[in-house]
Amino acid sequence: QVQLVESGGGLVQAGGSLRLSCAASGRTFSNYGMGWFRQAQGEEREFVAAINRSGSTTYYTDSVKGRFTISRDNAKNTVYLQMNSLKPEDTAVYYCAQPRRSANYVLTQIKEYDYWGQGTQVTVSS
Repeated sequence: QVQLVESGGGLVQAGGSLRLSCAASGRTFSNYGMGWFRQAQGEEREFVAAINRSGSTTYYTDSVKGRFTISRDNAKNTVYLQMNSLKPEDTAVYYCAQPRRSANYVLTQIKEYDYWGQGTQVTVSS
């Protein structure tokens, strides 16, 4: 079955950087787009970034544009989220996700994703 395992979260000061990784297994990674989502305490889960299966197209929520970069290495079955200029409002549990269907365009809706990792905590102190 599909497994997604995130890593790289932690505590960082405002203005700092973190790189999250998500290792996927269970089916051919390069056939599927990937997404990153986050959920702050007491809030609903929200879209952060997505990448298509080839890595040629990315999409970001407005609040992270210019600060976060999603990328993938299909040889390593891994998707990354480079987070720079972090702000306290970026504090959340970050999840990677994979959709059930294969498509070479980015998917931004939570309902389009069927497989989720366990999440990794990112805490940004002011």
